[in-house]
Amino acid sequence: MKEKILALVGFSAQRHSLKTEIVSGLTTFITMSYILALLPAMFAPLGSRGFPVDSLFTAIALATIVGTLLMAFLAKRPFGQAPGLTLNLFFIETVCISLGYPWQFALTAVLLEGLLFVLLCLSNLRQIIFEMVPTSLKHAIAVGIGFFVAMIGFKNSGILAEGTIFNHLETLASPSSILFVIGIVLTGIFAVMHLKGGLLLSIVLTTLIGIPLGVTMIPDHLFDMPTSPAPLFCQFSWDYLLTPDLWVCVLTMLFFDVFDSLGTIVGVMASSGLIRKNGRIPYMQNIMLSDALGTMAGACLGCSTVTTYVESATGVAEGGRTGLTALVIALCFVVSLFLAPLFLAIPAAATAPVMIMAGFYLFGSVSHINLSKPAETMPAFLTILLMPVTSSITDGIIAGLFTYIVFSFIDGLVNRKKKDSLDLED
Repeated sequence: MKEKILALVGFSAQRHSLKTEIVSGLTTFITMSYILALLPAMFAPLGSRGFPVDSLFTAIALATIVGTLLMAFLAKRPFGQAPGLTLNLFFIETVCISLGYPWQFALTAVLLEGLLFVLLCLSNLRQIIFEMVPTSLKHAIAVGIGFFVAMIGFKNSGILAEGTIFNHLETLASPSSILFVIGIVLTGIFAVMHLKGGLLLSIVLTTLIGIPLGVTMIPDHLFDMPTSPAPLFCQFSWDYLLTPDLWVCVLTMLFFDVFDSLGTIVGVMASSGLIRKNGRIPYMQNIMLSDALGTMAGACLGCSTVTTYVESATGVAEGGRTGLTALVIALCFVVSLFLAPLFLAIPAAATAPVMIMAGFYLFGSVSHINLSKPAETMPAFLTILLMPVTSSITDGIIAGLFTYIVFSFIDGLVNRKKKDSLDLED
């Protein structure tokens, strides 16, 4: 029975380590678990508009479980899925607050976007979009996501301030910053030692060290019964089906969902050496389909667009390569439904160093970029630069693709003229 389940998630005892996959899943879960506290807080402004915020914690956990299980069994890849932060903001700030539509309207848009994504995955258009990204940019995406993940880690630590490189010097002496530095040191030491499970161990040790520093708060209780998600279940509004604004929202969500997911998948897979020499990614259709089906399931549960999380890079950095890592992530979120206070007690200063180390591992893909060809190097550079600067994977990919097309066209013209002039000399 055990072997059959492991085979269903792509695990092979000859090629993979059970311990490594489990530790990788735990690592990714811990770095993702902040969403259980953050996402309900983001939706709090909609409480005055009748949105049942109390039910959202359970809905988010269930949507994450469903999406990640799809990734485990359908795609057999080590990615965690959950409602995306960028698309959450679009759902809340743009659709509900700026445009003034009810949250049921936004959920309907999410469902329709997921349906279109499914159709896209089942068509040849998915492959065309994927093959639009040249191999050099695929590796640049990995590096860009590495800097993006590391930037999130610095922001979560509190050291990196908005609009400045570092916060005021007094911030560096705060208990949280001290704990973050300790975490960086521990993570670096374990990496130098090539210690298996070092990222997870650094989170645990840093969390424990944070107790006497007053950063890690010991929860009053460990067990909580999850709130019923029933008030959010399938709360769609079909009255707006023919409204132009609905389809503008659907297409906007689809655009960001496709390119965010594509960027995360390509970047993390490139860093782990799972991209083939021809640039192809095994199970790519199933990976994207898992994302699309996860979005539809999340909409039914009452969540915004479900997407593949960049925090998955931490598990891949630990050695996760199969769907078993994703299965462990999903099972951890099942446990978190009942032990939420324990997981939410882990401070950001303990998980931030792991995200920075994951960024370091992703940075290794820079060696695969052909630096001798400016027509490839410049688009790669812009892709890498814009992801952390704009805090958007999509912006980095679009900028890279656009400049690659322009520079390749110019490069082709220059080379053709050189060839013509050589022919005339002959």
